[in-house]
Amino acid sequence: MNQPRIRSIATLKWITDMLSRLSPYWLWILFALPALGILNDALTSTDPKALKHALHPTGEFAARFMIIAMIATPLGMILKGWRGPRWLKKNRRYFGVAAFGYAALHLLFYMMHEGTLSKILAEVTHFDIWTGWLAFLIFLPLAATSFDGAVKAMGPGWKSLQRWVYGAAVLTLLHWAAKDGWEGIAPALVHFTPLAILEGYRVWYWYLRPHPARAT
Repeated sequence: MNQPRIRSIATLKWITDMLSRLSPYWLWILFALPALGILNDALTSTDPKALKHALHPTGEFAARFMIIAMIATPLGMILKGWRGPRWLKKNRRYFGVAAFGYAALHLLFYMMHEGTLSKILAEVTHFDIWTGWLAFLIFLPLAATSFDGAVKAMGPGWKSLQRWVYGAAVLTLLHWAAKDGWEGIAPALVHFTPLAILEGYRVWYWYLRPHPARAT
């Protein structure tokens, strides 16, 4: 094995070791930093389009955190024994809640930008708008049950509810891609294609791959 590759693997292991030691409180601080910057720019800027400009980064962070939470399981299936995927699986609920937080901020900026209820209702039938609303409505029960007490109280039903995140992911992809007359399709595909590939591998592994014949 050549030296650059050895150094790359060592660096990756160091990063995963460092992440495994982060407490949830440090994670929440890291999650909040982009939001603080976006809020500061939106609320202090003299640009009349500041609220509109804040829509894109908040929506993108919501999608990114959701994708990170969703890739934890298939990534762990591929990189068996690696600490990084194990750490992601352990903390994916935090990423999911962060995704909801940025989605809520995205919605807040949208409503502030529109200004009136009549404008909001006038756009609700647009494809790029109702897909976003529906994705957010799916996020609500997922975020509301993302704590230990809900997991214990709901039992197996908790996982069934959380599977609705796949619907939210598809709607988020469509919402992002369709914005501004489908100008968002390229960045949306860049973000969601790795998730689609990993989930495709997961489906293949569990349902389509050939299994060795069992001994009778």
